Amino acid sequence: MARMVQCVVLKVEAEGLDRPPHPGELGQRIYENVSREGWRQWLERLTTIINENGLTTADPQHLELIERHMRGFFFDEGDYGQAPAGFQQGGGKK
Repeated sequence: MARMVQCVVLKVEAEGLDRPPHPGELGQRIYENVSREGWRQWLERLTTIINENGLTTADPQHLELIERHMRGFFFDEGDYGQAPAGFQQGGGKK
């Protein structure tokens, strides 16, 4: 049977992730509170964030910014995590 979580993204109980998707405390928190579908939605948003801001996961400063976006997207912490201005769900420009 799949592990179920009360997903902070979908606001419903849904199938959870198999393992923490990110290292450390943030990854554990995501594992405990985000569903597979919620994580998929984050990956779509992350692609937009990386492309619009010219980020790379090889740069530690960029990883720190990505983590701020993660905290904003999943847990409404800080001022990050929203889609860049001019974008709508699905990645297309308005």
